Amino acid sequence: MDPVVVRFRGREVREREVAGVRALIAAHPQASRRALSALLSQAWGWVQPNGQPRAMVCRSLMLALARAGHITLPPVRRRPPNPLARRARPAPVAIDRTPVRGSLGALGPLDVRQVRRTAEEALCNALIEQHHYLGYTQPVGEHLQYVISAGGRPLACFAWSSAPRHLGPRDRYLGWSPAARRRNLHLVAYNARFLILPWVEVRHLGSHLLGHMMRVLSADWARVYGHPIVFAETFVDPARFRGTCYRAANWVVLGQTTGRGKDDRTHRPTRPVKAVLGYALSPRFRELLGR
Repeated sequence: MDPVVVRFRGREVREREVAGVRALIAAHPQASRRALSALLSQAWGWVQPNGQPRAMVCRSLMLALARAGHITLPPVRRRPPNPLARRARPAPVAIDRTPVRGSLGALGPLDVRQVRRTAEEALCNALIEQHHYLGYTQPVGEHLQYVISAGGRPLACFAWSSAPRHLGPRDRYLGWSPAARRRNLHLVAYNARFLILPWVEVRHLGSHLLGHMMRVLSADWARVYGHPIVFAETFVDPARFRGTCYRAANWVVLGQTTGRGKDDRTHRPTRPVKAVLGYALSPRFRELLGR
């Protein structure tokens, strides 16, 4: 039987595949590590849902194989600066902070704009950095951002990103196998930030905005990334919030996190335990995510 050499991001890489990587390196002796990762992505058909090669994932795999002594990579030719490591925090923005109070109907029409890759993305980042208790964190992978305004004044922001690979309450609720999770995780979106600006006090605004998000998120994601969203999830810190607006918008409590984080090495809680909530964007969500 072809033995498993390494398990990488849920994929079992076997000896015959490692031999293929060695042959690829030998066939391109002048190629850089970056070029080899692109060639490996092409050879394996390892692409993102939008068709773009997973070159960075292949590069990480080759590094793991090299560090374990299974392959020999060419020397590093250059070390480009890491823009994420040196990324400046979003600069504060000055906006009208006059209190907004009253009924939802009194606000008038709400303008919900997807601002990812637009000039307003910086505004969304700055508002989250200034007014969300977690601040702004640069998303990794696929992500969308929204600014909601009324009468030209920003009221709220949303940030959505790729879902974490392993999340026990969600995985048990969906009932998917490890193979189905690896294949279909890109169909799940994580609500990383939801901010209603602190001077906005409008009853039912939170659940109303969540309901609107669930109607537009999948189509917006498909326009940007080439695939829909089938399930949405988020975390709620019970020490700070009760998740009332999520529950009012028909989100389901799936369970709790362990408090250990994705890079756990001690098997002990190192951060607050949070409630996990989810929302199905399709009545066939288990079928679509499980196949």
